[in-house]
Amino acid sequence: MSYLEYSVKTVPTGLRKILYLNWPLVLLLATVAGVGFMMLYSVAGGSFSPWAAPQIKRFGLGLSLMLVVAMVPIWFWRNMSGLAYVATIVLLVLVELMGSVGMGAQRWIDLGFMRLQPSELMKITLVMALAAYYDWLPPGRLSRPLWVVLPVVLILLPTALVLRQPDLGTALLLLFGGAMVMFMAGVHWGYFAAVFAIGLGLVTAVFQSRGTDWQLLKDYQFRRIDTFLDPASDPLGAGYHITQSKIALGSGGWTGRGFMQGTQSRLNFLPEKHTDFIFTTLAEEFGFVGSISLLGFYALIVIFCVLAALANRDRFSSLLTLGIAAAFFLFFAVNMSMVMGLAPVVGVPLPMVSYGGSAMLVLMVAFGLIQSAHVHRPR
Repeated sequence: MSYLEYSVKTVPTGLRKILYLNWPLVLLLATVAGVGFMMLYSVAGGSFSPWAAPQIKRFGLGLSLMLVVAMVPIWFWRNMSGLAYVATIVLLVLVELMGSVGMGAQRWIDLGFMRLQPSELMKITLVMALAAYYDWLPPGRLSRPLWVVLPVVLILLPTALVLRQPDLGTALLLLFGGAMVMFMAGVHWGYFAAVFAIGLGLVTAVFQSRGTDWQLLKDYQFRRIDTFLDPASDPLGAGYHITQSKIALGSGGWTGRGFMQGTQSRLNFLPEKHTDFIFTTLAEEFGFVGSISLLGFYALIVIFCVLAALANRDRFSSLLTLGIAAAFFLFFAVNMSMVMGLAPVVGVPLPMVSYGGSAMLVLMVAFGLIQSAHVHRPR
């Protein structure tokens, strides 16, 4: 036994858990959050108010929550997965009945001290429920139709509730995130190929129906598709957001205009500059170098999560870690694609960077679950 191994085995249990934390992952999360603080300071014109200061406090609270969650044994979170999923479904129903309205959508529950967005919480509790299900299910039953139906229902139920808010972006993240957990659990690829074929057929039918008696979408919905494909067709209306975003992205060049020197954000041409479109502010001020650096930090977070999952011999812990990593990847991939015009504008924030309370706290709790799986893995 080496001196280091002896030292770790002789320290108190609580301190040993602290030493077992995935510290590179903690450092990466703090770095990305720091980028967010800096950009929120910039878009406010060189002030910590009104966005950077609350975001720093939320990150501090989220970091504390992550450590608390990490100290709790992973078997506890496995046993709580079903209850957490049901509780979040109840919260989504409450949003439908008595939720707060903001920007034309009913997505929040007002708790007085903060507004909770249950759809953000569902991104994590859905992964927990699916990981617990596939941990319980014998491998021989993974791809049998009867045992595929239940996880599909678990995914479609919250997706339908979130669509009613309406929140297309989060609904798509739930749908794809749940499907990725099923795929990583080992469900036969034939199911996914069939769903892809059906989806491709539906998209083809939608476009073929335009201008016919059996048109599947309303005219305004087709106009939104036209705007996505060609934002310049309505630069002052539906295409305004993405047009201004592309201007900001292009004006940054290789190294950017400099910190707090971005004209699109400082002159308020860029809409939602502190939330969904904050990446374009970063690209304008720090250019391609700054953008690819942030993307690199995100990639490292995903890589460390995948490595932790591969090193874990507990099936629930491994699936939970991979599922959260996949969801995190979807968060930043969809946001960056959206602001670059590669995907429709669906209102998905940039994780750890965009201003927002529920998204920040839920993400930190999610990484607390990953840390719990890492700390309590079989050694």
